[in-house]
Amino acid sequence: MQDGGGWIMMSGMSLYVDDPTRLGTTRLADGRVLGWAEWGPRDGLPVLLSPGAATSRWLGIGAGAVETEGVRLVSVDRPGLGVSTPAPDRTFADFVDDVSELTGLLGLGPLPAMLGNSQGAPFALACAAAGVVSALTLVSPADEVADPEVAAALPDDLRGLVARVAEDPAGAEKVFAGFDADAMRRMVLAGSPACDLAVYEDPGFAAAYGRALDEAFCQGAAAGYARDTVLAMGRWPIDLGAITVPVEVWYGEEDVSHAPDLGRRLVSRIPGARRTVVPGVGGALLWATAEPILASLAETVRPDEPVERDWREEQARRRTVRGRRPGAAQGGGRG
Repeated sequence: MQDGGGWIMMSGMSLYVDDPTRLGTTRLADGRVLGWAEWGPRDGLPVLLSPGAATSRWLGIGAGAVETEGVRLVSVDRPGLGVSTPAPDRTFADFVDDVSELTGLLGLGPLPAMLGNSQGAPFALACAAAGVVSALTLVSPADEVADPEVAAALPDDLRGLVARVAEDPAGAEKVFAGFDADAMRRMVLAGSPACDLAVYEDPGFAAAYGRALDEAFCQGAAAGYARDTVLAMGRWPIDLGAITVPVEVWYGEEDVSHAPDLGRRLVSRIPGARRTVVPGVGGALLWATAEPILASLAETVRPDEPVERDWREEQARRRTVRGRRPGAAQGGGRG
């Protein structure tokens, strides 16, 4: 049952992100509600977005990208985030079931494509392994840090946190429950290279990101973020070798947060997966290079479409637009 969905007014302009076109909630068979937001035409190519850590439905991808590619992008609040009903002790398999049910209720079927960003990646991989999506693109995906080969390459403090999740997941979840929107924002900005700060400090993006964080934590971190993080930082009960749909994996070359090897091992575990590394950007890749990423996904699903745009063209276009803004700084950046 769909409880709500309607047009909303645009609140600002940004080179990197658009406000949603439509917001809504949908009631599942068990009575829980999932919140969602949409961009693009209703009759566009259906693509589900599994957003990053503590990010609600409000934060989309690069401005204008979905319209350019004719995509109907639907971002979904995982349980306990934003307006979605909490589901204590939920699993990756539970998320797959939610996605499968929501696909039918929103008319996205039979199988939408999926885009997974950052900590949303393992949830998206679970959907791909279960066969409920037709294609998958991962952008700046968090790797399986509990995998011993990955853990060995992590900084000591992060490796210790991974060990704590493994030894006492309930205790670790209580620690993560102490986070809030301000703490998350500070952590992201403190760990970002200059090229990413050019995105994150864009006024329009900063407003959209702040709103997405505030809404994600509106029920408290214990309701959603904490459970997400324990799942993502533990061992993934996902058979990556069973994935049969096309998978593309994108990383920014300056990304120091999501995978110590920029996804080489992760890609090697997924049959037929392709990896692209984009220079001059880090974890902000989804917003800095949105159009070629989305174009490549659309081409995978619609192979008769024109050849995808190159990410180099997208970077050059965005630099040009930034340079034309009144008071724009000249030189000195890496973005």
